[in-house]
Amino acid sequence: MENANPAMFNVLSLLWAVSLAGLAWYAGRVAIQITYVTLADGRRQERRLPLFFRLLLPMTPNLTPVFERPRFDKMRRELDRRIVMAGFEGLLNGAEFLALRVMVPLLLGALLCGLYAWLARFLPPKMAASFHARQGMIFIAFFALAFAWPGLWLQNAVRARHRQIELALPFVLDLLTLSVEAGLDFMTAIKRIIDRRAVDAFGEELIRTFREVQLGATRREALKAMAERVGQSDVHSVVHSLVQADELGVSIGSMLRIQADQIRTRRFQRAEKLANEAPVKMLFPLVTFIFPSVFIILLGPILLQWLQSGF
Repeated sequence: MENANPAMFNVLSLLWAVSLAGLAWYAGRVAIQITYVTLADGRRQERRLPLFFRLLLPMTPNLTPVFERPRFDKMRRELDRRIVMAGFEGLLNGAEFLALRVMVPLLLGALLCGLYAWLARFLPPKMAASFHARQGMIFIAFFALAFAWPGLWLQNAVRARHRQIELALPFVLDLLTLSVEAGLDFMTAIKRIIDRRAVDAFGEELIRTFREVQLGATRREALKAMAERVGQSDVHSVVHSLVQADELGVSIGSMLRIQADQIRTRRFQRAEKLANEAPVKMLFPLVTFIFPSVFIILLGPILLQWLQSGF
């Protein structure tokens, strides 16, 4: 029996080593994989989900049947809409995202708790006892952060894509204005812009809009669908103006020029607002980090000499 225990320990150690090596190999393979979304004209654009999401996606079919039930329809449709707004359509859907919101806290939270427990072994006894007294609250905080992470990631992805569209929109409207005033049809002008500009977030939406018109949708329907997909206020404003110009027979060129000027004005106003908010936002890190660091640099040597001299 005494001889069996070391042998069993060696076997278990070997199995753990093989398992960890397999997980590391799988994580490495997933990390170097490049994922794409397919645009309406067949071109592909690179999109990268977070590594932890990509590691867990093959396991989501175990939970997606639960979230495909009718009681989750509203939540699933809203997540599908936000995933499209973020530009990850085809890589992720609402049911898979709901499954990730369950799996990420369980696995990532457990991983953080295990890492914390392992690191706590190397702390001094007094500090370790203090951390051990608050262990429950720390574990709850880890699981809460892991639960909030998928939602925060999706929110940031939508915001980043809206920012890209906001920056590209005035320039595209200027090109459309010049093309329309030069005598081109509106959809022909969009086609020329698609062919001659590098594909960005707004370019992807224009490609899809042009393709929908080619497949039989009216220009008004395709533009409204684009505004619904993007969910950005400037795009909604432009589409609304174009639809009104189409209904009232107003010149599209002049309408596009007015919209480009208004968007630039709103962007300048937003930049001014952010600049005015900067001093207030800088106050907290200034008080929290910079002043204490200056205090330590100036008085640190004096305190050290005072401690070494035995008070």
